[in-house]
Amino acid sequence: MYDTDKRKLLSALSHGAIFFSTALISVGAPIAIFFVSDDPVVKENAKESINFHFNVWFYSLIITGLVWITFGLLLPLAGLGYLLHWGLTIWALAQVFSNPDTPFRYPLIFRVL
Repeated sequence: MYDTDKRKLLSALSHGAIFFSTALISVGAPIAIFFVSDDPVVKENAKESINFHFNVWFYSLIITGLVWITFGLLLPLAGLGYLLHWGLTIWALAQVFSNPDTPFRYPLIFRVL
């Protein structure tokens, strides 16, 4: 049996890494956790976190391009993107703490891993 507190901590670090940085640490921390942990739930949470962060980067590039092309007319779309990004991350953290035995799955994302 795996330690529940350790599972919560490592899963929360995987999903919450985006709060530390939006570049290297946001993907680097879940990758490190994926390779270090032997817990299958933690590995799934780390993998899902990596996929989510890649989706955030991808959609950010698209939204930035649309804002530039429309000369700022679609700037509210960027605000919606930020709200979804932070809201889904906070939802993932809440789910990890409330139900540590089930890996969290983000809705409507492309899974690369």
